[in-house]
Amino acid sequence: MSNTSQQELSEATLEQAAELLRRKGVGKPDATIILGSGLGKFTKAIQNPVVVPYSEIQGFPETGVAGHDGALYFGDVGKRKVLAWSGRFHHYEGYPFDRTVLPVRVAAALGCNTLVVTNAAGGINFRFNVGDLMLIDDIISLPVRVSPHTRKFRHRYANDSLVNEVTHLAAKAGIAVTRGTYLYAKGPTYETKAEIRAFRIMGADAVGMSTAAELNEAIRLEMACLGISLITNLATGVSKEKLDHSEIAEAASLREKDLIELITRILSDPETPIYKPEYRFR
Repeated sequence: MSNTSQQELSEATLEQAAELLRRKGVGKPDATIILGSGLGKFTKAIQNPVVVPYSEIQGFPETGVAGHDGALYFGDVGKRKVLAWSGRFHHYEGYPFDRTVLPVRVAAALGCNTLVVTNAAGGINFRFNVGDLMLIDDIISLPVRVSPHTRKFRHRYANDSLVNEVTHLAAKAGIAVTRGTYLYAKGPTYETKAEIRAFRIMGADAVGMSTAAELNEAIRLEMACLGISLITNLATGVSKEKLDHSEIAEAASLREKDLIELITRILSDPETPIYKPEYRFR
């Protein structure tokens, strides 16, 4: 299928999905959040939720990775209306990037202009420990075009100012966070020791197999956006242990309370910076 026909299909799917969600009671979100592997328990913090399984949304793939339950939740977080996507679609599962970014595009079609993306990532920085929460202040994408719209970008994700403010917000709440550069790797296999050494030399602090496409799409749509990585394992060569996807749920449980509290504050605190107009990419 050509790039043009893929784009036309995606536009039709977008409108159908948005209309279906309106009929099911999903209104205009103040913010949307994509929940990474093992991080779906944030949905319990959403009050008066409307829950729609992905399987009911025409054109939506089904999630096939452990830790992704495959449903969206719309409801109240404090005084804000939040649309949470519990599960994402990965490029390494065979989905083109115009499918992996569907949650971002559907949220935008519903009138949302604020995005938070979370993920489980491997720590490259020797100072990181399993359970660290890393605010993403920059992204490295290896030579992979992570969006069908890349050539139209006027901006790339670099978020020092917003990350500074969120760091202060976390400190006031007593939540320990770090910050760093996230490197997107296509996957699905874990990286080799040699690759991790190269990534560290390039300036990467953590590596993962998602997130870059979603953030780039949010930038294209002129949304404010923020990425948060939970360091669920130390990358090959940093740790001597063999990497296993089952580690993710265990690591998520270590900081589950803090992560939910941080996300809740980012989305609902009266002083939260993420809704400030100056942080939208224009």
